[in-house]
Amino acid sequence: MLVLFETPAGYAIFKLLDESKLSEIDNVYQEFNTPEGAASVVKLKNFIKFEDTTEALAATTAAIEGKLSKTLKKALKKYVSKDIQEQLLVGDAKLGNAIREKFDLQCVSNSNVQELMRCIRSQMDSLLTGLPKKEMTAMALGLAHSLSRYKLKFSPDKIDTMIVQAQCLLDDLDKELNNYVMRCREWYGWHFPELGKIITDNTLFVKIVKLMGTRDNASGTDLSDILPEDLEEKVKEAAEISMGTEISDDDIVNIQNLCDEIINITDYRTHLTDYLKARMMAMAPNLTVLIGEHIGARLIAHAGSLMNLAKHPASTIQIFGAEKALFRALKTKKDTPKYGLIYHAQLVGQCSTKNKGKMSRMLAAKAALVTRVDAFGDDVSFELGAEHKVKLENKLRLLEEGNIKRISGTAKAKSKFEKYHSKSEVHHYPTAGDSTLGQKPVKREHSPDKQVSTKKIKLEDGAEEVTPKKKVKEESTDDVDGQLNGSVSEKKKKKKKQSLTSDVKEEPEVKDEMDIAEEKTPKSEKKKKKKQSLVSEVKEDPDTEVKEEMDVTEQKTPKSEKKKKKKKQSMSEDA
Repeated sequence: MLVLFETPAGYAIFKLLDESKLSEIDNVYQEFNTPEGAASVVKLKNFIKFEDTTEALAATTAAIEGKLSKTLKKALKKYVSKDIQEQLLVGDAKLGNAIREKFDLQCVSNSNVQELMRCIRSQMDSLLTGLPKKEMTAMALGLAHSLSRYKLKFSPDKIDTMIVQAQCLLDDLDKELNNYVMRCREWYGWHFPELGKIITDNTLFVKIVKLMGTRDNASGTDLSDILPEDLEEKVKEAAEISMGTEISDDDIVNIQNLCDEIINITDYRTHLTDYLKARMMAMAPNLTVLIGEHIGARLIAHAGSLMNLAKHPASTIQIFGAEKALFRALKTKKDTPKYGLIYHAQLVGQCSTKNKGKMSRMLAAKAALVTRVDAFGDDVSFELGAEHKVKLENKLRLLEEGNIKRISGTAKAKSKFEKYHSKSEVHHYPTAGDSTLGQKPVKREHSPDKQVSTKKIKLEDGAEEVTPKKKVKEESTDDVDGQLNGSVSEKKKKKKKQSLTSDVKEEPEVKDEMDIAEEKTPKSEKKKKKKQSLVSEVKEDPDTEVKEEMDVTEQKTPKSEKKKKKKKQSMSEDA
């Protein structure tokens, strides 16, 4: 029974002296405690040394992938294939299957073989004679460095540098295409300005200019392959009545050369987009399915690599690309941004304005998870990304409908929230109130204590019928009531009003006649009537307020008498 053992310096083939030891593997490690015990179990038969580090690297990478290297094939042909009856103990099951298919050897790989390999590795320095320990250590270190460098440089699935470069080139191509198209529109617009208004698509515009040339050739040019019939007729009609300037043949040749460049760049951009999508699906399939290849590539380019992006938390991924706004908000103590590059994702774009922050936060959390799976996982599939995308689409539907069916962390699984309907606070001007034609006059309602009879009064002298004015009386009552603390003249007005109201309650018709008579009589007569009414009120209703007002009038009467006496004295002295 032979044992195939791999070392950094080469392949070693050992002969198992006692096959029964393989079945009693639990006690084998005791034999390998000393070099003499190890020599009694296995014996070195052949050692195939690597010539240089390149050969060692090739053999190691082939062994990792479960393939046969050239060195191993030669060694097995030379030393093992002769003894077909012998069994070969191999540490890797994939490598054992490859050897069995190639040389028809019986290969054994199980847990007992793994334990035997571990024991041989513990006494490798004593079993491999003729190979110094320093040389073995140097070979192991050199092979480790070469293998790490090979994995980083030549792993086709983990080359994120190509994705970063492709995305940056796409952004540059978009800028250049925009500049070229605007230059072409402006340049050709001097000759045929109407074409730019009819054709809004840049690619169609450039193809039409390339085919048609000057506007004189529009009638004889077949544009049916590019444009529908209605647009083709509009272009030809506009070409006949165009107001543009005439240009020479050299000018149109240069314009057509620019159109050729634009078409070539557009085709290359399409090809580059397909390449970027394929590379993103190979490198980060879950991230690509979740947020798209362009946004995923921009996030990887912003972070530097896929590994760096996987190390960032979800909160950082959410605001990638908005660092200036973040630090400005922190400096000015204002609200921080809710999204950065992730704003252009499809799921965020489908949201309404009020839900964009929530969706960007949820999408960033899922993107952080799938990025770590893509960076550190072994399986290359997009199932996790598709599953998270379906969940986010369901949450988006619930947010937009305003119906939350499940509240996390509570037992209210079937609670429903009513949809919020915003009410407009804008008040519209009632246009119906502009015109009053054809409307019936509306009677104004008055309080019962201020009702005045609206009966018409017949005058004795045959005058016209007059209706009393209610507004003037009501305004006078309001003025008198609001000036209780005023002068004596204001109090007299109040007395007059009180007398008027009492008279109206008792004899409304007489009151109306008195008002009309007062309007026609002179002022001196009105004053006499006022005094008479005051005296009658005092006799009928001697209230405290009326008494006080009478006292004020009595206080003022002696002053007027004094003035009369002074006048009489002055007149007598003059005489």
